Amino acid sequence: MTTISTSDSLTPSKRGARLIVLISVVLPPLALVAVMWLAWGRGFGMLDLALFLGMYLICGLGITIGFHRYFSHKSFDCPRWVKIMLGVFGSMAVQGDLFWWVAVHRKHHQHSDHEHDPHSPHVGSESRIKRFVHSHLGWLFRIESPDTTRYVRDLMKDPDLCTISRLFPLWVVISMGLPALLGGLISGTWMGALTGFLWGGLVRVFFEHHVTWSVNSVCHIWGAQPYDSRDHSRNNVLIGVLALGEGWHNNHHAFPTSARHGLTWWQFDASWMLLKAMSLVGMASNLKTPSAQRKQRALASRPTDEFAS
Repeated sequence: MTTISTSDSLTPSKRGARLIVLISVVLPPLALVAVMWLAWGRGFGMLDLALFLGMYLICGLGITIGFHRYFSHKSFDCPRWVKIMLGVFGSMAVQGDLFWWVAVHRKHHQHSDHEHDPHSPHVGSESRIKRFVHSHLGWLFRIESPDTTRYVRDLMKDPDLCTISRLFPLWVVISMGLPALLGGLISGTWMGALTGFLWGGLVRVFFEHHVTWSVNSVCHIWGAQPYDSRDHSRNNVLIGVLALGEGWHNNHHAFPTSARHGLTWWQFDASWMLLKAMSLVGMASNLKTPSAQRKQRALASRPTDEFAS
């Protein structure tokens, strides 16, 4: 029997990454089958839909505004209590502990679509399909812990964030248990608790994770490239909406520290809209956006993409 060293198995990054694979890849598809079976002949109620959408928005915005725009790129400032809230909500998305998530993302930006990019569909000699699958979710099965002392040294100096990252398993339990509890209390039935767990927990994780993974895969293959970002990042309208603004990926790679990803009026960016609202009530400040001159300088024609040929 193969054993894993204690030092390896107990590191938050390794534990968090392995938990992603278990919950995100294995369990949610089974939950989707379960809700389809339960809905056969009886449909699903508004409570199930409300729990799904509510948890999708809370956890999704925890990733987009918290893990991504705040912790990874420092695109705005916020009070301590907001920082803690964003860290917890992002952790409840079950995409890995805070330090691991940010380290992987910063490594992606450093090597975007080049060797050492954790999830690029443009690296390697395999077929296009295999590279796509790798960029979407295959990379999770090749878990490598980024050098956290290199990529998240700044975050590791914050005791609040150390605690949030260390307690990742707790946030996963809350993420799964909260919709079950609400479903049971509101409906007054055990079936309500079960469907709340399935719809607001596992099925929500299934959809939210595939949308997030699509930023890594779809948004590096299909879409518009108005800016010279020196990689294959693209703006994809569908992912832009579903991922709460993250799908304007070429914009983001051209201006990584911008708190706004949808840079034109028609590029719907739900995360930016919430950030603007937060700034009006003191929950966020110093929102960074690129100037018109900087955007003009970044405009460039793009090379032909091998996937489009």
